[in-house]
This record gives sequence, C-alpha cells and structure tokens, in this order.
Amino acid sequence: MALNTYLNFNGNCAAAFAQYKEIFGGEYTTFMTFGDMPGEQPMSETDKAKIMHVSLGIDGGYLMGSDMPDSMPRATIGDNFSLSYSASSQDEANRIFAALSAGGKVNMPMQQTFWSPWFGMLVDRYGIQWMIAAEGQPEE
Repeated sequence: MALNTYLNFNGNCAAAFAQYKEIFGGEYTTFMTFGDMPGEQPMSETDKAKIMHVSLGIDGGYLMGSDMPDSMPRATIGDNFSLSYSASSQDEANRIFAALSAGGKVNMPMQQTFWSPWFGMLVDRYGIQWMIAAEGQPEE
C-alpha cells in the first residue's frame, strides 16, 4: 500500500517532471503520452504528444502526473493535484473508495483499465481529489 501525490498540468507536464527529476533525482518508472494509448484514439496531434501518465520514483515513493487533454477542463493552478492510493487488493481498494466517496462525488467508478487492474477516481466530501487503485492482477 502506498499514498502518493498526482499532479495535473496544462501541457507542460514533461518540462515540470524534467525539472523535478533534476532536483530530486530518481528514475521514471512510467512515461506515457496520450499517443501511446492502445487502439486508435480520436484526438489532435497536440493532445497525442501530451503526457498521459508519468511516474518518478523518489526515495521509495512516487511523484506522478499528467497533462489535461484539450477535450477536458483545464487544470486550475492551486488545486491541480490528487492523492493516489495503491491498495494491496481489490477488496481493500473498494473499501477505501466507498468510504472516501461517501458524501462526495464519484468521477470514475472502480473498474479495470488498460493501465490498472482496478482503478477509480473521486472527490471526497472535503473537496480532495483521490485516485484509488489495486495492485496486481484483476480478481475474479
């Protein structure tokens, strides 16, 4: 289980993470553009070049981030972050997701994605944005 920070950018994610890597050191464990997504995606070449997900390992944790594609609302500087929680199982992820989303807003229900066996997004009752994931293979 791990709790990490996830940052959203308006097209300058790669530049920001290059500087963070220079400052903090560490290595990229993931560096993926929207153009790297599987299948044909209807989006502009500008969006395809934007960062879909980057993960920089720093001192046993991760700083993660992405750009906002043109089809989504722009990131608002000052609240352009989420807390990302990686649970040890789908059951634990479901429990955490249900507890955090009570009185809040579910932006993406827990589901299997091409990047995670179990993933969901929400805003809790206090206005904090969360990403919840389960590690490992999908459970039957």
